[in-house]
Amino acid sequence: MEDQEVASVNTGDPEAVLYWAERRVLKIQTKLYQWACADPGRRFDDLFNLVADPAFLLVAWDRVRSNRGARSAGVDRRTASSIALHVGVEDFLDTLRSALKDRSFRPLPLRERMIPKPGGKQRRLGIATITDRVVQAALKLVLEPIFETDFLPCSYGFRPNRRAHDAVAEVRHFTSHSYEWVLEGDIKACFDEIDHTALMDRVRRRIGDKRVLALVKAFLKSGILGEDGRLRDNNTGTPQGSILSPLLSNVALTVLDEFVAQEPGGPQTGPVERRKRRRHGLPNHRLIRYADDWCLVIAGTSGDAEALKEKITEVLAGMGLRLSPDKTVITHIDQGLDFLGWRIQRHRQRGSNRRYVYTYPAKKALRAVTGKVKTLCRQVGTDQSLDALLLRLNPVVRGWCGYFRPGVSYATFAYLGHYLWFRVWHWLRRKHPKVTWKEIRRRYFRGGSWPASHNRVLLNPTTVGTSRYRYRGAAIPAPWPAAA
Repeated sequence: MEDQEVASVNTGDPEAVLYWAERRVLKIQTKLYQWACADPGRRFDDLFNLVADPAFLLVAWDRVRSNRGARSAGVDRRTASSIALHVGVEDFLDTLRSALKDRSFRPLPLRERMIPKPGGKQRRLGIATITDRVVQAALKLVLEPIFETDFLPCSYGFRPNRRAHDAVAEVRHFTSHSYEWVLEGDIKACFDEIDHTALMDRVRRRIGDKRVLALVKAFLKSGILGEDGRLRDNNTGTPQGSILSPLLSNVALTVLDEFVAQEPGGPQTGPVERRKRRRHGLPNHRLIRYADDWCLVIAGTSGDAEALKEKITEVLAGMGLRLSPDKTVITHIDQGLDFLGWRIQRHRQRGSNRRYVYTYPAKKALRAVTGKVKTLCRQVGTDQSLDALLLRLNPVVRGWCGYFRPGVSYATFAYLGHYLWFRVWHWLRRKHPKVTWKEIRRRYFRGGSWPASHNRVLLNPTTVGTSRYRYRGAAIPAPWPAAA
């Protein structure tokens, strides 16, 4: 097999080289995952050579280049396409590998970009250079299989084979089975305030290679070049927007997962003990976390939720984090909660007295997509064709409906379709102010009820349909087999 890989690399065929590089990376990742599973206390010492391995760097480059962010340059003003055009991928990776091996590699500061958030606030995004992104991606390829064995099933964000729908389905599952009180947690500026010392202590539990630890710390301390042109030190946090940040934030927030799991009444409590606790008036609880968005569902009282909130506050303080007092609230499932764009609430079923927990798009998410539709209808000028407008609108609507398809979303889709139709109709009226409705319909509706160009039809959200997402529980497989 090794001879076959070498022979394929020597052919010079880029696709063959990438194929065998991915095979090699997957093979080594599987070994790392199996070793970490077999020995939960093992510290891995010789990992730096994997970070600098040509196969890992090539796969890392391919992932960075195929990402949409490859078009954004860092402080060196180089994009992935400019590197491929002016330097060449092979020369670029050879130079990077040499810099890693002789320890001359130094991460450059992140380029700051402020992006708007709902409510008028702004979120700081750090854009690394392409070179730094490739090294971070290679680091992630090496570290992820090791730390995946330590992450608990309650964590869903930025993990392989897991998605937001799993987290929403778990909230719905437990709130339908007596876990009626919900602690909605909001960590204030999570990515900006993680304590570096506490984070590195948790990384050292699994990683013993000093060169890898130094590389991780160098990325944490690389600094930020602000939009005002001033260079600022980065003494806390994992810069939002970097490839390594989601993995490191999951490592940091494992303190929350482990505390809830080990607390009496948590996931490690058996079913017999849980029933016994409820008979004695003691609470049971489960944590569902997607990155820094999390909620704790409790089978008990609001007082039990308040007591757990105080304990969680102390646990997070050890990682340099704090709960937002305004956004961390305790609610009953009958009042409902917003989680990952979904509204999760118990209602009476229409036509009966039975009550069920339903999931459907939250009003905030609906306002976001209608605002995007409105903005696009303003950005695309009436001097352009209807096809140009539909080319911008359809992907946005299709992606939004695809995310909210597994839920009770038909009524929301119908409202969005109504809004979309009238927005496009008003755009056509502005394009042809002196043309009658009958003539507009003849030109743009093809005898139907929905606007269409010669190449495409405006997407009707109700045609996307709805479904029920299957709750997978803890039976979500990792990308690598646990046993050989």
